[in-house]
Amino acid sequence: MRFHGRRMIAIATALVLGMLAVGQTVIAQEVNQIQLTEAQVKGFISAQKDLAAIAGKLQEAGEKPDPALEAELEGIAKKHGFKNFEELDDVAANVSIVMAGLDPQTGEFTDPQEALKKELADIQADTTIPAEEKKQLVEELNEAITTTPPLKHAANIELIKKHRAAIEAALQ
Repeated sequence: MRFHGRRMIAIATALVLGMLAVGQTVIAQEVNQIQLTEAQVKGFISAQKDLAAIAGKLQEAGEKPDPALEAELEGIAKKHGFKNFEELDDVAANVSIVMAGLDPQTGEFTDPQEALKKELADIQADTTIPAEEKKQLVEELNEAITTTPPLKHAANIELIKKHRAAIEAALQ
């Protein structure tokens, strides 16, 4: 069983609170990018209510969830059609990658790495940002760009777009 404390908490928090911008943080933590299936996306959506029910426990556990909490996560994963929590974790991360890249108004996808590069260019061109703040933002964005891999499975975009409304509703 593989549990990455920070990643698990970040994903659980993102899932429970619907804060999909965390997707970019998740990417930087070596996500196992997989080709998503319809069944995985539907299982991910249906698992949200159960994950929300244990969100407090996950936050309290911090970096080291106890065996009982790990067993509870495994049970949730299996209940929703996953072979284990690791698979649900990977699916959640891949859904988050795509959701983070979808424009809320147009629904168009921009690869997170490309979005970071655009944000960097915008900050560099902005003359209203104080020099020290700009320097820090540029450093952070450059680091994020180097640690954020491009999306590997473009087919995930259309699958997530198809289920976007259901995903957003489940994350509320």
